[in-house]
Amino acid sequence: MKQKIGLISLGCPKNLVDSEIMMGTLKEAGYELTTKLEMTDIIIVNTCAFIGDAKEEAIMSILEASMYKTHGNLKTLIVTGCLAERYKDEIIKEIPEVDLVIGTGSIGRIVEIIEENHINNLQKVYADLPDSVDYLDNSRVLSDNKPYVYLKIAEGCSNHCTYCIIPNLRGRFRSRTIESIVNEAEELALQGKKEIVLVAQDVTRYGLDLYGEIKLVTLIRRLSSIEGIARIRLLYCYPELINDELIEEMRTNPKLCKYFDIPLQHISNKILKTMGRRGTKEYIIKLLKTLRERIPGLVIRTTFIVGFPGETEEDYNELYSFIKDNQFEHLGVFSYSKEEGTPAYKFKDHLPEAIKKERRDKIMELQYGKIEQYNCSLIGRIYDTIIEGVAEDGIFYIGRSYAEAPEIDPVIYLTSAEPLEIGDIVPVKILCADGYDLIGEVQI
Repeated sequence: MKQKIGLISLGCPKNLVDSEIMMGTLKEAGYELTTKLEMTDIIIVNTCAFIGDAKEEAIMSILEASMYKTHGNLKTLIVTGCLAERYKDEIIKEIPEVDLVIGTGSIGRIVEIIEENHINNLQKVYADLPDSVDYLDNSRVLSDNKPYVYLKIAEGCSNHCTYCIIPNLRGRFRSRTIESIVNEAEELALQGKKEIVLVAQDVTRYGLDLYGEIKLVTLIRRLSSIEGIARIRLLYCYPELINDELIEEMRTNPKLCKYFDIPLQHISNKILKTMGRRGTKEYIIKLLKTLRERIPGLVIRTTFIVGFPGETEEDYNELYSFIKDNQFEHLGVFSYSKEEGTPAYKFKDHLPEAIKKERRDKIMELQYGKIEQYNCSLIGRIYDTIIEGVAEDGIFYIGRSYAEAPEIDPVIYLTSAEPLEIGDIVPVKILCADGYDLIGEVQI
């Protein structure tokens, strides 16, 4: 009999895709998938290691899973993902309960690795060079019945920002073929998925490595022709690669959400340079102006990092003023995390945690006030809203318009005179705001 397998997936949507592919591959090989971890023979913890908090969460999840060796049926504990790639030898050495460590370049061989371990029963580390995207064509088991789904169009990153460890963990940027992506999207549409969220470390680079030129718009047009797909959303866009062709496609393609997720990270030219970012303050300001002028109704999400090594009060004030003077419908702020293996780790002038926290909190307070004003401007407007489920109170449905990306943005709580199903797309009139979230009702 094949063993029972459970999986704990941590981190970003790209990691979730990897988790679903591992589950699909294992199911196809005859393993029984279960969410009851106390009944599993094998537990896989697919980890993130982007910043300190993610590493702590991963380690705690590994330790909690290991308890099923004494309080359950667990025989094999496997750690995969970015933490496995980054600390492969340390995990085996420091956490003896872990039986297998599988790096990001080896998850496509997970069945083979488990079978070999079942025979030999030895602790092992598998860390092939992450240089392929072939595993993305493997079978996939979706983890929920939401109307949206993440579709990974590339792996790795070639931007080499000085604060980021991703190129070390995931390898160089590698695009899937258009045919591979379209085939998967067609299958996802047949499974009832209405919104396809294209994810990569930098979707705007798509195709450059494979075809010698950027092919994102070509891909979007192919996906737009698939029956059943109502929305296409992009996560994440590098500002310097947003070109006229993409802007025009977003302006004119009714299926492409008028939503840009553009991690700007900072606005001070000095800090942008030390971060290894290619753009400048002047370019960013011009880009935002162009996007607003050419795409009516555009929603922009961005993130910033405060407390980067060498960030002076003047640099921070420049960033604060920039945020104050510009509208970002969704904005996140991270305190700089000092990560081993990155160039910034060795930089001088690292700031105390207290200063970083103070700067982050001040920007978030500013943004909350701006969001209150923005949400008030939406009252009375009607938006096509995709239904994701029912709120815990059983009174409201939960939905999103094109202006809200799943999981990271606020939602719309709405009422309806008629019953609704997950995946329905209905017109919703915004009545009021509740903090970051919106309240509305279906228009008949």
